[in-house]
Amino acid sequence: MATEHPRLMSPVQLRGHTLRNRIVFGAHTANMSEAGLPGRQFGAYLLERAKGGAAMIVAEPMPVHRTGVLTRGNFRHSDDSVIPAFRPITEAVKAEGAVILQQLYHIGAHGDSDLSFAPHWSPSGAPSYHDSDGSHRMTVAEIEEMIAAHVAAAVRCKAAGFDGVEVWAAYHSLLDQFWTPWSNTRDDDWGGSLENRTRFSRRIVEGIRRDCGEDFVVGLAVSTSDSHDVLLSVEALAEIVALHDATGMIDYVTCGHGGYLDFERLMPTFLFAEKLTAPVTEVLKGAVRHALVTSEAHVRTPENAEAVIASGQADLVSIVRGQIADPHLARKTAEGRAGDVRGCISCNQMCWGRRSRDYWISCLINPSAGREWEWGGDRFTPAEAPRDVLVVGAGPAGLEAARAAAERGHRVELHEAAAQIGGQFRLAGMQPRRAQILDLLDWYERQFARLGVALHLNSYLDEADIAGHPAQDVVIATGSQPDEDGFQRWMPGAARLPGIDLGGVWSPEAVMRRDAKLGDTVVVYDEGGTWRGAGTAWHLAEQGRQVVLVTPDAYVGKEITRTSADMPLRQRLGRLGVRMLAEHCIRRWHGNGATVASFLTGAEEVIEASALVMATTNRAFDPFPEAIPGKHLHRIGDCVAPRQAPYAFHEGRKLALGL
Repeated sequence: MATEHPRLMSPVQLRGHTLRNRIVFGAHTANMSEAGLPGRQFGAYLLERAKGGAAMIVAEPMPVHRTGVLTRGNFRHSDDSVIPAFRPITEAVKAEGAVILQQLYHIGAHGDSDLSFAPHWSPSGAPSYHDSDGSHRMTVAEIEEMIAAHVAAAVRCKAAGFDGVEVWAAYHSLLDQFWTPWSNTRDDDWGGSLENRTRFSRRIVEGIRRDCGEDFVVGLAVSTSDSHDVLLSVEALAEIVALHDATGMIDYVTCGHGGYLDFERLMPTFLFAEKLTAPVTEVLKGAVRHALVTSEAHVRTPENAEAVIASGQADLVSIVRGQIADPHLARKTAEGRAGDVRGCISCNQMCWGRRSRDYWISCLINPSAGREWEWGGDRFTPAEAPRDVLVVGAGPAGLEAARAAAERGHRVELHEAAAQIGGQFRLAGMQPRRAQILDLLDWYERQFARLGVALHLNSYLDEADIAGHPAQDVVIATGSQPDEDGFQRWMPGAARLPGIDLGGVWSPEAVMRRDAKLGDTVVVYDEGGTWRGAGTAWHLAEQGRQVVLVTPDAYVGKEITRTSADMPLRQRLGRLGVRMLAEHCIRRWHGNGATVASFLTGAEEVIEASALVMATTNRAFDPFPEAIPGKHLHRIGDCVAPRQAPYAFHEGRKLALGL
């Protein structure tokens, strides 16, 4: 089948290499090193994307200096031991037809002393926007040391088999700090004029080209942001890029979005528009004469990517989270199967969410991400003896168990009591701006049709139905249900919310199903700090209701912080007039209002309201006996213990791989 994305899948030349298409798997911190060295986990992670058809892979950024260590998973800086460790990885990736580079980085002022145990080096001694420390104004000797460190790192990359390096000047990193007058107040040869402010980066590029040769690819990573006037404007950025391009020493420029001063934009969630940097890369294309230009930041789908390339806004596109979610995005697109691409839902929950806690990254909807070395990636080994498999429940756990089992050749029958698949996950997709979840559920239905999964909706099975079914393997994935008692974790002595029997108390699920009778003023109690409570409050506020959002946490969206979406969420709630009460609980429901109490002072307040929504911890729902004669029962997902969606997808995939 011919591709429907001809421009995206067309080849392009890059410093003597032919890129097989325009799709880049861009640099990002996977945090998978083993004692500072790349091992099987990181190698298999990159290799899966090469097998999946990516034209160029830019490996995780390498700190070039002891003052630039930022994560526990960073590779060893200034250490030749990385060379033999990387060599089998680069060879394997190139054997699959991809070009492979490594990004070289230093965060400048924005370091992390807990990890580096070193002062942050910067042009002018400005404070860090990553931790609470200040930074050290580099001496001229230290500037020369840092230039040499970049060049030495590039030389090690060449020895390790990389085709090139990407010099990191994005997100207000060290190079960007030199470029930006606000953060570079030096009055010597390294500050002031444009020539002086770019001397540091130009010297790095010159050194890499000199020591690594003419056949070595050198890229430059930049970023754009209009969040603060002190940051570089698009025009200033284009002038800097043009200055570097005029040397003929850089081969491409990749442009990201956001930075340390506006981190929520750096890996934009579903709260942001797609193709964020395309207008800026169009400007950069007009500024360069030699380098290719790559657009990144929320180029999520093949359709997005084709539009960017076809419109001439960029020469390449960097799709990172999209290829974490589906490592075979490029291959499927080339084969005319873009509809089979499992689309990223822009949640950041397991990629940046795990990295923000300094774990290795994964993916909510692709639990094989980070486990390619043990699970074989997103490719399935046929079962030795295909079986009949009955799956009960079409929430995330049941959906993935059914799909992955069918991919392995099992004969799968899936029963769902509701009229649609998805369970509570579908309700989440009905919250504001979360329709990408609904797109994912549509994808599952297409995969079931392709794989021959027998899907039965409005089909509630009881014990007798299961006992009489011919399948020996039965997957119980019946999920969880809201707690009808309104128990609050931080009122452990009250097993039941006082006043709950008066009526008017609802769950988020009832709200999103439109079963709740709410009235005009609603109190939402958000115990989890997740989208279940806060997203429901947003939904209600958009309907024009007056909403008071109460949370026991120190601020609204505490668990969403790991995705970098909590501030944009609170901004939207604030603009909609939502009153937010942190560090409070619900003492009593009166039928027409709620008494809330402060954990800080004990003070109580009665808030008049027509309804109360309690987003408290769900209860597992498992209506079946522990064992059914003649059946192998496999329980997965929320019916075992109520948790967030990634663990349900994980258990569904893991079970199917073992059947």
